[in-house]
Amino acid sequence: MSDLSAFAARCRALLGRAGVVDDPAEIERYTVDFWGQYRGRAALVLRPADTAQVAAVVAEAARLRIPLVPQGGNTGLVRGGIPDDSGTQVVLSLARLSRIREIDPFGEYLVAEAGCVLADIQEAARAHGRLFPLSLGAQGSCRIGGNLSTNAGGVTVLRYGMARDLVLGLEVVLPDGRIWNGLRALRKDNTGYDLKQLFIGAEGTLGVITAAVLRLFPLPREQVTLWLAIDSPTTAVDLFERARDRFGELVSSFELLSGFGVEAAVRHLPGARRPVPAPSPWHLLIEIGWSLRRGLRDFVEEWVDEVLADGRVAEGTVAENETQRAGMWRIREGQSEATRHEGAIVRSDVSVTPALLPELIDTVMVRTRELWPEAEPLPFGHVGDGNLHFNFIVPPARFAELREPLLALLLEEVVRRGGSFSAEHGIGRLKREELRRYRSEVELALMRTLKRALDPLAIMNPGAVLPPEDTA
Repeated sequence: MSDLSAFAARCRALLGRAGVVDDPAEIERYTVDFWGQYRGRAALVLRPADTAQVAAVVAEAARLRIPLVPQGGNTGLVRGGIPDDSGTQVVLSLARLSRIREIDPFGEYLVAEAGCVLADIQEAARAHGRLFPLSLGAQGSCRIGGNLSTNAGGVTVLRYGMARDLVLGLEVVLPDGRIWNGLRALRKDNTGYDLKQLFIGAEGTLGVITAAVLRLFPLPREQVTLWLAIDSPTTAVDLFERARDRFGELVSSFELLSGFGVEAAVRHLPGARRPVPAPSPWHLLIEIGWSLRRGLRDFVEEWVDEVLADGRVAEGTVAENETQRAGMWRIREGQSEATRHEGAIVRSDVSVTPALLPELIDTVMVRTRELWPEAEPLPFGHVGDGNLHFNFIVPPARFAELREPLLALLLEEVVRRGGSFSAEHGIGRLKREELRRYRSEVELALMRTLKRALDPLAIMNPGAVLPPEDTA
C-alpha cells in the first residue's frame, strides 16, 4: 500500500465518511479558483469537524510526509488555496469548523472557528450590538480562517486596519500535529514574541488556523454613505485629505471607481443604477459613521455642499436609506463581476502611498493605451490606504499573451514609487516570482528560516508563497 493510500485509509478511520471526499467529481470544486481561471489536481479532500480532527490529520500527514493545502471558502485570487497540478497534494477544507464558540459584548470580542463565513460573524456581532468591521466583496462565502491566513483587507481598512489588526488570539495546529492554544482575549499581553502574527498572512504555510479571538467594536448608530462624481484621481486624493481633516477617524471607506467600471456595472449587474444622473470620468463612494444617534448627516451634507461649490465635483448624492446604500455598494463590489462581461480580466492588487495614486493611475493608463490600445485599464479601490485593484480588460483570445506584459508595466511603475505588488491578496502560487524579484535577500532568508523551523518536512501548503526549492 502506498503512503497516500495508507493516509487515505487512516483519515477515513479518523474523520468518518463525511470527512473524506475521494470522488473525482466532488473533488473538482475544491481544485478550481473562484473565477474559474486556474485549476489544480488533488489526490483527496479532507473535511475535519473540529480542531482535534485537524490535529490528528496533520499528525498523520507529517508521519507519512503527505502535502496538505489548507482551504477556507476558496475565494482567494492568487491560487493559494487550491493545489498544484501534480495530483499528489491533499486539500484540507476547514469548512466544517463553523461554530462561534463565544461572544462577549462587554469585552468586545468573539471566538470563531476557522470555517465560519465572514458574513455570519458580522451578523452574530450585530445581534449583540457590536461590529466586526472586516468587510469585502466575498464576505458571503469567504471564511475567517482564510481571511486571517491571507491577512485580508477590504473596504474598512482606513478606520479599522487589516485582518491582523482585528485578532486578539489564535488557535493553530502546527505542522507536526500539535495544537497551540493562543485563544487569549487580552488587549495587552507583552509576554515575548507575538506568535499569532506568524500565522496571520502566512497562507497556511506555517500551520493551520483553526479558531480566532476577534476584536469587536461599537456599532455605528448613524452612518452616512455618499457618492460623488468627480473629474480625476487627483481630485479624489484632494477630497480624501479634506474629508479626513473634517471627519478624522469617522471616515471608514473612501473608494475610487472609474467611469468605465461604473457604466459596466450599470449595464451588466441586475438592478444596478448609477447613483448620479450622468456618466462621469471618475466616482467616489464614501462612508462615514459615528456612535452618536443623530447629527452626522447634517455635517456631511454641509461638507458635500462645500466640495460641490469647487467645481471639480460634478454631482453628489447621499443615500437616503439602506436600499440606496446597498445599491451604491453593489456597484463597487460588483466591478469584477460586471467587467468580465466586457472581456477577460487581468487582475492585480497593488499599493502606493495615497499621495502617489494619481501619478500611478495616469502613468499606467497612458502607457497602456499607447502600447496595447485593445486593453482597457480598470483601476478601482481604496484611496485612503493607497490600495488599488488595477485590473485590465482584454480580449479573451489575447489574455495569455497580454497578462504578463501588462502586469510587468504596472509593477514597474508601482515598485518605482516604493509600492507593493500585493497589498491584500497575498502571494499564493501566482506571485512567487514577484516576491523573489522585489523582496531583498535578507527578507527572503528570514522567510525561509521561519518556514524551515516551523515546517521542516515542507508539508504545509508547499509551493505557496515560497517556491518548493526554497523550502527543501
